[in-house]
Amino acid sequence: MCLGIPGQIVQIDDPVKKLATVDVSGVRRQVNIACIVNEEHSVESCVGDWVLVHVGFAMSRINEKEAAETLKILIEMGEAQAEIDAMRMSARR
Repeated sequence: MCLGIPGQIVQIDDPVKKLATVDVSGVRRQVNIACIVNEEHSVESCVGDWVLVHVGFAMSRINEKEAAETLKILIEMGEAQAEIDAMRMSARR
């Protein structure tokens, strides 16, 4: 399992609980964004942000170029597909 897979926040689902939907290579999954929210970056302003997702949490914000590079490396290492498949399976539950 990889440390974090890049995805883009596409919507805020629950601003109080800090839950958002993240798109990871076409797979959408709800994640907790509490780790990336602060006084300068509100919940609502996270839509469109690229983040590294690990075990249901957006751990840090990254830029789009970093997201593409990280995904490329994970694909080359054979890590990305397993993580995307795991996300796809958990979304079905």
